[in-house]
Amino acid sequence: MKRCVLVAALLTALVCTASAQAPEQQPQTPTTPFRAGVELVSLNVTVTDPMSRYVSDLGQDDFAVFEDGVKQDLTFFTRKVQPVALSLLLDSSASMEEKMPTLQSAAINFVHRLKPTDLAQIIDFDSRVEIRKTFTANQSELETAINQATAGGSTSLHNAIYIALKELKKVKARDEEDVRRQALIVFSDGEDTSSLISFDEVLDLAKRSEVAIFTIALRGLEAQTKGFREAEFVMRQLAQETGGKSYFPAKLEDLQGVYTQIADELASQYTLGYTSKNAKRDGAWRRLVVQVSRPNLVPRTKRGYYAPTAPR
Repeated sequence: MKRCVLVAALLTALVCTASAQAPEQQPQTPTTPFRAGVELVSLNVTVTDPMSRYVSDLGQDDFAVFEDGVKQDLTFFTRKVQPVALSLLLDSSASMEEKMPTLQSAAINFVHRLKPTDLAQIIDFDSRVEIRKTFTANQSELETAINQATAGGSTSLHNAIYIALKELKKVKARDEEDVRRQALIVFSDGEDTSSLISFDEVLDLAKRSEVAIFTIALRGLEAQTKGFREAEFVMRQLAQETGGKSYFPAKLEDLQGVYTQIADELASQYTLGYTSKNAKRDGAWRRLVVQVSRPNLVPRTKRGYYAPTAPR
């Protein structure tokens, strides 16, 4: 624990916010969005067919949720598109110098697909983590922030994800109508080389969050190296545990399609909620499984959550 506190303090010193102006006052979202006197477990669920197309016409009775093998009773269900709060992380290390224009173009196109009610922040990272733009719905400001990224330095991937998760935790809702799905989209072309934060610390924070992590790692000539295999493991693990998805495009030109798929997924998710039948407040990890009744469909959500703990 002492190491985590020390590392967090050091990270704070490394983070640079590009704008000197005060952060915009934005609506914020609670860790457990649907509270009415009881603690609800909320899940964002993506469903695909055998052709990997998103399925968005299911009803509540089509879903079954199991927690540690015990079927739960759903008390909340919606397929209404909710606004999103997301962090867009761009690798700006030295190896990205020739790739930056293509990455920036794909990221800008993604930003232009956001709805007026969505919020996004832009972070780029090399040896440092720089918050180019705090959460805003202003697409022109987001585009400007993306274009400010320049390549140079090493890769502090873990630091960037850790900081982005902490920033997303600050986004809270004023009321139930202001609840947002949270997502983190990170692009990197290689392994972490300079983070203070370990992968285990990042993974633990991710599993304790309500954030779906979408990871993109470009497969290049280095794809068979030990470093890239380690980076691929990190990317897959973060996505699988949080209900996101990992992408490994073979060509830089494929980035446009990847960002389009992520935007389409965020607009096609279901939100399910239930009160756990396990009343223990022991902070233990609880495994989740979601099933759908319609054959040949594949649901995807986070793999589990940590139970609440009793107040001291």
